[in-house]
Amino acid sequence: MSRVVIKVGSHVLTENGMIAKRRMLALVELITVLKSNGYEVILVSSGAVAAGYTKLPLDRKSVANRQALAAIGQPLLLKMYQEQFDIFDIFCSQVLLSADVFESEKPIAHAKVAIDTLLTNGVIPIINENDTVSIDELVFGDNDRLSAHVAHYFDANLLVILSDIDAFYDKDPNRYEDAQRRAVVTELLPEELEAEHTPNNEFATGGIVTKLLSADFLMKHNREMFLASGFDLSDVKSFLIDKVHQGGTLFTTNK
Repeated sequence: MSRVVIKVGSHVLTENGMIAKRRMLALVELITVLKSNGYEVILVSSGAVAAGYTKLPLDRKSVANRQALAAIGQPLLLKMYQEQFDIFDIFCSQVLLSADVFESEKPIAHAKVAIDTLLTNGVIPIINENDTVSIDELVFGDNDRLSAHVAHYFDANLLVILSDIDAFYDKDPNRYEDAQRRAVVTELLPEELEAEHTPNNEFATGGIVTKLLSADFLMKHNREMFLASGFDLSDVKSFLIDKVHQGGTLFTTNK
């Protein structure tokens, strides 16, 4: 059985300051299809701050407020996922991790046992960073790097990042009409990993650079990452289910 981590960003899960429930349902439907095709799926989901904001519209520029919003939003977000997965008779669970989990072998092993047990019993683990006590993700990352560590340490074959960025291009497609999609990337240059990050909405904290850093981390550990649109899931469905690479970017060491 193939194990895959799917990471969905804040920009995909939010619309007009609210959780985009139709996109969430489409994501849940995708995970359901993947399960029926023999995949074990771990979901890394952003969106807690956005969910909290729907109940208490605090100024999101303050890290303290974002921590509070995450604390409010985590149970709300999980409830939404539970309702969506329940349509397909699938259980889901919440697993909150902090960065220091991945700093030593014992906590990694404990976390992996929990994840393995959930997957063995057909439960979808929904992972997020514990934003209330870990501010790094709130400042920079939007769970991109967390998802890369989850994929590596929890033995996934592939990390799929679903984003507002539908692929990796040779130049910024928002600024250059002649930008070309890079379908397969086997090496990332230092200047590509050091560029300024560019989050695209009020809830997002990442950008293309955090995704490239995630891809670089995984390639150095002989794992793969696939970047595709989270608004239109046809590319990821084609890649994972039909085994046809029609869109998106695959980061791999296999040449």
